[in-house]
Amino acid sequence: MSTLSINNKLIFETLSVFVIISIAAVGVQHLPISSTAKWIIYTPLLIFQGLWFYRFYIVGHEASHNKLFRDNKQLNDLWGSVVLLPIMVPITIYRKIHMFHHGFNRKDHHTSSLDTFVIKGNPSLMRKIYCYTVWYISVFFGGFFFHSLISILLFLFVPVSLSKKISPAFNNWGIKDQLKSIALFSLGVALHLSVFFLLCKEIYLYTLGYPMLSFAWILSMLVYIFHYDTTTGTGVRFNVRSVKRVPIFSWILMNFNEHATHHQYPNVPWHELPTRSTPLPQKYTEQNQNTWNFFRAIINQVKGPTIVYEDKTT
Repeated sequence: MSTLSINNKLIFETLSVFVIISIAAVGVQHLPISSTAKWIIYTPLLIFQGLWFYRFYIVGHEASHNKLFRDNKQLNDLWGSVVLLPIMVPITIYRKIHMFHHGFNRKDHHTSSLDTFVIKGNPSLMRKIYCYTVWYISVFFGGFFFHSLISILLFLFVPVSLSKKISPAFNNWGIKDQLKSIALFSLGVALHLSVFFLLCKEIYLYTLGYPMLSFAWILSMLVYIFHYDTTTGTGVRFNVRSVKRVPIFSWILMNFNEHATHHQYPNVPWHELPTRSTPLPQKYTEQNQNTWNFFRAIINQVKGPTIVYEDKTT
């Protein structure tokens, strides 16, 4: 099957499953059982909804690399934008941030190393507690999701001239990019408002509202597991790990477990990652491949952040 056919099927599957689980979630609320029983039934479905919203995020990831429809950028961005609407992420901003991630991933302690806190001055106990608190909130209580949302809002509305001063990811960011991003974000907001006001509050909560909260929690736990506590340095393509395939999760997350292969060869489409799996160079393997277990990679983040102390004069 061609990549075009595979990605057509991917988009159809992604949107179809979203509709099915949304109908199921609303249907559970109309079962003739107690509220407690409804939540017992709904909770695993809610977790699946959060994971499926993460599927939206990864389809957007493919679109940000122009891999959905390689020969038609407009079609690529159109379907990438459609799939990203429920999570209100403009493909334009996604692409800028993600390309920066690939180019500068863990290049140094100050650049794209989310688990590293650089502290100037004396390493006091209170500063260490602060770093650990921020890290645990970021990973296990949805913090990375809200950080991402604030970043999106920031670059939607700050003057273009200030964008690159705030983050080098936005070099060459122009007013046209910003206006397009505002339009795409507005469409996502409009989707949420339309479901809320044109359908009803209950339908909104069980199709978009609660699933967004589930997604916030899941995204925050998963978004950095492939880079947490890996090497730091100029070999940005290798500051990463892969984990072994877990059937249900690998299907939902589109083989994202082959993350080391993706970073070494970012143009390889998602469906070819397992067959083109590439190990890291030996010098990176010992530290980065300290686990092949998907769930262990999540739990390892309990160890906390890396704290680097620098002299105030540096």
